[in-house]
Amino acid sequence: MKKISFKDFQSLVIYFIIYSFIGWSAETAYAFYNLGHFVKRGFLFGPVCPLYGYGAVILILFFKNYKKHSLKLFVYAGFIFTVFEYITSYILDVLFKLKWWDYSNDFININGRVSILYSIVWGIVAILFLNHLHPFMSKKVDKLIEKIPIKCKTILVNILIAILITDTILSSLHVLKII
Repeated sequence: MKKISFKDFQSLVIYFIIYSFIGWSAETAYAFYNLGHFVKRGFLFGPVCPLYGYGAVILILFFKNYKKHSLKLFVYAGFIFTVFEYITSYILDVLFKLKWWDYSNDFININGRVSILYSIVWGIVAILFLNHLHPFMSKKVDKLIEKIPIKCKTILVNILIAILITDTILSSLHVLKII
């Protein structure tokens, strides 16, 4: 993998936030559809699910070469994101003694943390993301980002990172009942 430039880093941070918000929105809509009322989704106070942001950045950085190889992308991404989901669930469980999702009732699951159904979903999402969503979003976002002066962009990215770090700390302290 080539070295990431400062400009690329800034873009990745912005994509991380956008896709974390899209993931939170999808989770919230799914919960609303199933339960019939609003349910706060995700770990953080803000309207983001970083799991989706990390997933998007991983796809952008490591899987873009599989864009035209759907079967490989499906298998590799399904596997990698299943492992990522398991590790994330485990870490959240160990740190906070809470289960943020539970697939115990799903067919072929491992400790309720991951299931074959969601492994398949992650593979399909990776294909749709790299071939449709991200190319569309990157055209729009890159066009917008180019219009922002570099100093303003740097300030914006630093503010976004600071907000995310602050939200992570405050949300962790809240879940641990420290605040």
